[in-house]
Amino acid sequence: MSNRLFQGVIQQMKETVDKPFGILDDTQTVIACSDLNMIGEQMQVTFPNVPELFTGKGYTFKQIESSGGGDYTVFVEGEELISAKYAGVLSVAFANIKFYYDEKYDRANFIKNIILDNILPGDIYLKARELYFNSDVSRTVILIRTLDQNDVSLYDILQNLFPDKSKDFIININETDIAIVKETTGGVDSKDIENLASTIADTISGEFFVHVVIGIGTTVDNLRDLARSFKDAQVALEVGKVFDTEKTIISYDNLGIARLIYQLPTTLCDTFLKEVFKRGSIDSLDHETLFTIQRFFENNLNVSETSRKLFVHRNTLVYRLEKIKKITGLDLREFDHAIVFKIALMVNKYLKSSPVKY
Repeated sequence: MSNRLFQGVIQQMKETVDKPFGILDDTQTVIACSDLNMIGEQMQVTFPNVPELFTGKGYTFKQIESSGGGDYTVFVEGEELISAKYAGVLSVAFANIKFYYDEKYDRANFIKNIILDNILPGDIYLKARELYFNSDVSRTVILIRTLDQNDVSLYDILQNLFPDKSKDFIININETDIAIVKETTGGVDSKDIENLASTIADTISGEFFVHVVIGIGTTVDNLRDLARSFKDAQVALEVGKVFDTEKTIISYDNLGIARLIYQLPTTLCDTFLKEVFKRGSIDSLDHETLFTIQRFFENNLNVSETSRKLFVHRNTLVYRLEKIKKITGLDLREFDHAIVFKIALMVNKYLKSSPVKY
């Protein structure tokens, strides 16, 4: 519990309560008080075993009741009836403040521990019950990564974008990454999540001039699987950094074959490339040839359409395709050859990127 929070409330109340009052921690040390000179002092008082009003050494005491026990105690100067009434009212006020503070920050820390795998699976539901946390609703982790140094507080921006702290949680991961654990019940599908991520990216870049990329994890229907959703969002960012460098929003569910390649051992990938390009090296293909191949794939292996998009004669494109066949042994006009070549290009790109594995 933040001592500064208690002290801030006491400062607002001290004009109303016409007696010195404050709060003790479990060591009977004054941690907040209307008389600032008393902060840090210790009161050697014998506390009763039950949280009731009691007096001693010229003060009235009342333990603050909470689900975690009486860790704090309110004290008011005097042992008369008015001091008892003050102590009773103040204990209720501070108990509520403590409850809402703990609920807000303990829940966020609870979620952070789950997604970072810092809590045992068997303890997740026990802690969830303690925090009155709805365990069995759908949630999706959205991971936002800043790509440049800036003085903008991305955490504060996201807190304002998601004001419902009971359903959505903003979690600081490190200096560049912030995770949003978004409740996605009520017919929210993957397209809605992608649209939300796009809105977040547009807001951050358009209003605050911060360049970000966003990875979307899988939607899970229980707390235990939130860690998987978070890891999937991390993988989406790393795979996107390799294969979809032009994209701002990368969803794990849409990674397709890129996700499979990313999970392959590099030795296997290297062997595959040597087998595919045994007649010639992929590095012997110049930029113009690779650009032609990309456009050919984008136009579904249609020679006429590709030549029109490239503003070249059909025979020129056929000549280039024959040249590729001569170098690699693969005829891109044949579907099976085109698939092998496409995968080989992605594998080569993967090997050159040396991405981080999770």
